[in-house]
Formats: sequence, C-alpha cells, structure tokens
Amino acid sequence: MRRIGWVIVLAVLCVWTTDVASQQPPLFGGLGEKLPWAFPPRVEKPFPEDPAPQSLPGSSRKYTQAQVDNLLNPPDWFPDRHPAPPEVVVKGRGGALACGACHLMSGLGHPESSDLTGLTAPYIVQQMLDFKSGARREPARMNAIATDVSDADAQLAAEYFAALPRRTFVRVVEAAMVPRTFLGNGRMRFVEPGGAMEPIGNRIIMVPDDQARARLRDPYSGFLAYVPPGSVARGKDLVETGGGRTVGCAICHGLDLKGQASIPRLAGMHPIYTVRQLYWFKDGTRKGVDAALMQLPVVRLTDDDIVAISAYLASLAP
Repeated sequence: MRRIGWVIVLAVLCVWTTDVASQQPPLFGGLGEKLPWAFPPRVEKPFPEDPAPQSLPGSSRKYTQAQVDNLLNPPDWFPDRHPAPPEVVVKGRGGALACGACHLMSGLGHPESSDLTGLTAPYIVQQMLDFKSGARREPARMNAIATDVSDADAQLAAEYFAALPRRTFVRVVEAAMVPRTFLGNGRMRFVEPGGAMEPIGNRIIMVPDDQARARLRDPYSGFLAYVPPGSVARGKDLVETGGGRTVGCAICHGLDLKGQASIPRLAGMHPIYTVRQLYWFKDGTRKGVDAALMQLPVVRLTDDDIVAISAYLASLAP
C-alpha cells in the first residue's frame, strides 16, 4: 500500500509540474504567440550534442559545440580580423553574457540579436542605459545583461562594436513558398529536413546561408531572408514617402538610411530585428530617449506595413 501511495504522489506531481510548465508565460507574451517567426519562442528542436572538436575554413582554432554554445566564453575564430576586444565582449560573468556570444566578434549578430556595426558608441551606450533602467524591455536577455554590466564596460563594448566595419550579412529574396523551418539552438530558424515547403503568408523567414557555420557562430556566415512577393517595392514606397501612413524614414535616419549623428542606421539590418522594434515602439514596450520620436511614425502601421518596411530596409547596402 505504501508503494502504491508513492506512485500516486509521483503521478500527481508529474501532472502538476506539466500543468505549471504549460502555464508559464511565453517569452514574448502575445506577440510571441501571434508572430513566432519574429519573436522566437523557446527552442523547438534542439540539436543532438556532438563532443567532437569543430573547425571553420580559414581558422586555426578548434572548439567543441559545447564550447561554441558557452555564452560566457564564446569562440573567437578569427582574432586577427578585428581589434583586440575588451573583456566584456569575450568573457561574461554573473548575469552578463559575453557580448560576442550573440552579436558575434564581428558585431554582425544573428537574427535574434542586433547587428551593432555602423551604430555610434553613444547610441549603443544609451541603449544599455535604457535596458538597465527598464525603459527599453527585451524579455529574452538584454535587461538582465545590462543590469550586470558596469557603465565602464558598456562604454568599452560600445567603442569596440562602433569601430567594426559594416558588411552585407543578409540576402533578401521574395518568395511565395518557403522551406518549412523549426526553431533550433541559438533561437535561430533552420530548414526542416526533407524539403517540405509552405506558403510564406505575411512573414519574414530567416535561415542561415550555411547551417553548420551558423551553429558554430561563424562571424562571417550570413543569412537568407525570405519575404513576401511585392514587399520590397511596397516597403520602398513606405520608407521613402510614408505611403499616407507614416513619414519618410530619411528625415531622421539620413538619405541613405545609414544613420546620422546618434540616430541608428536602418539599411541592411536583420529584418526580423527591425520587425520587433517597430512592434515594440507601437505597443509601448520600447521606451527611452528615442522612443518618443518613433511613436507617431508607427501608430498607423499595419502588420503588412511592418513586414514590407523591414524587408525593404534589409535589402539595402548597410
């Protein structure tokens, strides 16, 4: 009877744990449920562990996948291709992950993070202050990271990334049908094996140019962004004229949309990153010193508008 009692207790605990887990709020709230392609939820299909040392063409270094995925000590495959980074970029501590883990040592970042190249150091510093104060919210990581990064380290990281060269890191392709994908390690989308296709709908689907190199955090292996047919031309009209819904982006971001003073560049950014910022400006999640300037431009934008604007901006040279 005692054994049966323990079985019943364990069964109840399992059910309770499963129920609690199912009730955990999604990472990005309602936007994560509505737009999982832009607001990545938790990993859907983790890749199996591989203990073998890995390498990249042109690099003399070797790392296991576990070392690559260590967000406190990410790989630096090509240390001779960039200036010596400050410690905060290459080493994390406490809740502060190493900056180079998500933004890469090249600063070009993955779709779940921002490309930091071409941004000014004062702009980057201000964003860290806004993350730290909670004025700008990013539920996945940045608020916790900023809390544990000193102002001095934030300044050093900002100066490092602001000095890095811009590169084209995203190819934009219009397509009515796209490969079926899943969310894998690094909160990136990967193409499902088997070649299944599905309608793109009103989405932007980003996948690595080279899946293996992206998983190894190759700082120079970029991404392919599938966007709806006609979205680039429509986005061009909205960006340049406002299309009766907004104002032309060049007024603040410069004629080439590469930023001016401490106003950030828009050209060549990861499109789903741009999508997230436009939604967060619109719903008030993103506040801070620059948010007041963005509230009116985004208030009348539809979901279609946001996709089109983001697609067009990503198609431009950075």
